Amino acid sequence: MMKKYLTFIFLCLLLLFSFGCEKLQTPDTDGAKESSNTTDTVVRIGALKGPTTMGISPLIVEMPDVASSNQYEATMVTAADELMTKVLQGEVDIALLPANVAATLYNKTEGTVTVIDINTLGVLYVVTGDTSISSMEDLKGKTIYLTGKGTTPDYALQYVLTQNEMLDNVTLEYKSEASEVAALLASDSSAVGLLPQPFVTVACTQNESLSSVLSLDEAWAKVADDGSRLVTGVTIVRNDFLAEHTDAVNQFLIDHEKSVQIAAGQPDLIAAHVVELGIIEKEPIAKKAVPYCSISYCDGAEMKEMLSGYLQVLYDLNAKSVGGALPEDEFYYVSE
Repeated sequence: MMKKYLTFIFLCLLLLFSFGCEKLQTPDTDGAKESSNTTDTVVRIGALKGPTTMGISPLIVEMPDVASSNQYEATMVTAADELMTKVLQGEVDIALLPANVAATLYNKTEGTVTVIDINTLGVLYVVTGDTSISSMEDLKGKTIYLTGKGTTPDYALQYVLTQNEMLDNVTLEYKSEASEVAALLASDSSAVGLLPQPFVTVACTQNESLSSVLSLDEAWAKVADDGSRLVTGVTIVRNDFLAEHTDAVNQFLIDHEKSVQIAAGQPDLIAAHVVELGIIEKEPIAKKAVPYCSISYCDGAEMKEMLSGYLQVLYDLNAKSVGGALPEDEFYYVSE
């Protein structure tokens, strides 16, 4: 019965994340925000339903603290390839994409996009009811259930396990959907699973014996010696838009940072907007999930260090995961 109930819950979430796209247009602003640039430029933003859009939700709903001289139009979609198409067709100027998808887009278009910031760090967590697990070493001899063989979550887990000399000491078993992993965890409290937010929060809400015992992002940071981080989402801009509207792009970076500070620092305030935008269905779950969705803002040289190291790891595991080649330095928007 519990398995069927959890499956239903996760199917509802998947349906929420899988219907069409939604265009959200913000009203004109009066340029009240302090900035060195006054642009009055319409900036079309594309984002995926999930943590990346949580970070810009204050910007989308135009909270007073992020009132801008730019005018923003936001479109949310449910699939990365759909957002890539919108970038390729010039339908959006700025897009928030998975990090490896941004690198793939750069390679596919022979360098017509630039990454301007990191918007989301790791959202993957090890979930279990086994209270004996609190470190990577505690996973020795365990079977870890996860989805997406040959995807970036799989590669990230393999990297962290390898760096901890644990890859040969665990068994990775792949399921087709997150609901399968959650149902298995519900029926066997000793099982161990890898799930992304906000699915972690939903699973733990439905079964109080479960908890997130390890953050893959924190585990990555402990073993990486190149300054890299587990980067989930980045923000890119079309180069033709950047060349024509540099001030507007710089203004967006100012606005994005303020928006992220609000979203990450005031989850209760943001939860209502997250529900309003259709990112998470219920406000109580949104309040619990937002603090663990690794909403972030990082730009410049630090962004390049974090992201380039992450892409190097993916490239070493499977070059196709980043489009067949590592992006050139021109991919990164770094001020001289």
